[in-house]
Amino acid sequence: MDAQTAFLRSLGVEIFESGHRRWPEAVKARAVAETLEPGATVKAVAARFGVKPNQLSAWRCLAKQGRLVLPAAEMAEEPATFAPLVLCDPDPPQAPEPSPQPDDKLRLI
Repeated sequence: MDAQTAFLRSLGVEIFESGHRRWPEAVKARAVAETLEPGATVKAVAARFGVKPNQLSAWRCLAKQGRLVLPAAEMAEEPATFAPLVLCDPDPPQAPEPSPQPDDKLRLI
């Protein structure tokens, strides 16, 4: 048994003698999630999981459509914190200063 087959079986992928594989939804989701990591490529992740890149792209489409639920991102050592939001009234708009109008009586013809 080669290393990739052992890896896939450890994830729960059923591998038949004909070469056909049955992929659990969780494994598909894990592969898609790995493509979303910074610096990861579909081609590299597909090679790691032993699928063609277009198959992995199809799984990505399922995830975008909401038909494949991705695993939650692992929490960092520190939980996320939120900054307080302060709402206040904006400064009232300033009225434009009137432009000087020439005095009709002083106009020279």
